[in-house]
Amino acid sequence: MASHAAPPPQDDAIDIALRVLTTEAAAIEAVARRLDESFTRAVDLLVSCRGRVVLTGLGKSGHVARKIAATLASTGTPAFFLHPVEALHGDLGALTGDDVLIALSHGGETPEVLQLLDTQRRLAVPLVVLTGRPDSSLARAADLVLGCSVDAEACPLNLAPTASTTASLALGDALAMAVLARRGFNEDDFAARHPAGKLGRRLMRAHQVMHRGAECPVVAEAARLTDVIYEMSHKGLGMTCVVVEDDRLVGVITDGDLRRAFMRDPNVLHRHAADVMTRTPVTMGRELRLADALHMMETRRITSVPVVDDQGRVEGVLHIHDLWAAGRA
Repeated sequence: MASHAAPPPQDDAIDIALRVLTTEAAAIEAVARRLDESFTRAVDLLVSCRGRVVLTGLGKSGHVARKIAATLASTGTPAFFLHPVEALHGDLGALTGDDVLIALSHGGETPEVLQLLDTQRRLAVPLVVLTGRPDSSLARAADLVLGCSVDAEACPLNLAPTASTTASLALGDALAMAVLARRGFNEDDFAARHPAGKLGRRLMRAHQVMHRGAECPVVAEAARLTDVIYEMSHKGLGMTCVVVEDDRLVGVITDGDLRRAFMRDPNVLHRHAADVMTRTPVTMGRELRLADALHMMETRRITSVPVVDDQGRVEGVLHIHDLWAAGRA
């Protein structure tokens, strides 16, 4: 029967964690100190690429390559991961002469990756290598070498790839962010590539989730309060916009406004919207980010805000529940 070592005491576990984190942080700092003109040239190469950036690697390097490919693709650089073994069995046809190949191998001698070089050379595909061994076979074949060597792995046995994969991943992130900046990639570009999920929803604009058309509560200045109450109840946003000709906003009426009006005058129902409305309401533009809209509404402690155009015409109403839902998506 196999024996199992007892788990280390809690203090020992924390000591190990601290050594791992310190070792990996030092590995990243060492990579940062070694940055040189090769990094700038790699950025130039990726920015000028007419095709796709193809990343490859095996084992842990392959996992890192997948993540770098995903980061590049999500920040404006068409990129994908090519598994070296699958590439040798047909997937290498995805590589074209317009592409750039980035190969990751800490030792630089991975046979499956080296076997891709015949096709890479035949197609004249530029090759960028991330490796811990600048004297390796893979590095010698590269157009550009980005070194990410480490003094030691964070593994207590100095065996499991830990500090080396962290250094490679950080260098890949640095490359992707430098390319992002060079392209002038902005929040709108990011939002266009992240339409789903919590992040994508928070990058959306007010006009994309606001209540509009028949869902938007609107009454005229001359509307009786009975009609105002019906509109507010029917639309269910706890407020209504008050408009004049051309849908220009002149005020809002909230549930609180109605309660205060009834406290002042129990016979208030015979009065009109203009008599009880708030004449200087908070508004927002249609292009306001949802994250900024949520901050504004929570800071001001309001639940619904009219969305207006440059002429003050009502385009819709944004409710805070929609923003909370967007933040949870």
